[in-house]
Amino acid sequence: MASFSTLSDIDLEKQVAALSRELAALRKAVSKRGGAYYEDGRDAALDTYSDLAGRLRDAMPAIRKQGRAVEKSARDHPAAAAAVGLVVLGLVASLLFSRR
Repeated sequence: MASFSTLSDIDLEKQVAALSRELAALRKAVSKRGGAYYEDGRDAALDTYSDLAGRLRDAMPAIRKQGRAVEKSARDHPAAAAAVGLVVLGLVASLLFSRR
């Protein structure tokens, strides 16, 4: 590359114009790639969500059955259910306060 003292204004203008065109082409390429990455990420998230929804749908009868069993046990033994509730509440409170 020639030194700055020998470059004319026209040469500088041509170089600036060429660099501007290259920069525009690079921006366009990055934009296309960014859009493709966004679409790929969106598709992957949708697939994961669909898979998770299907698994939960399949597991719902078992979850409901266990929930009814827990509810029956809590009705049969209210003092034990209250004690377990207080223990869980204490654990949650200790986790929240230990992070501060």
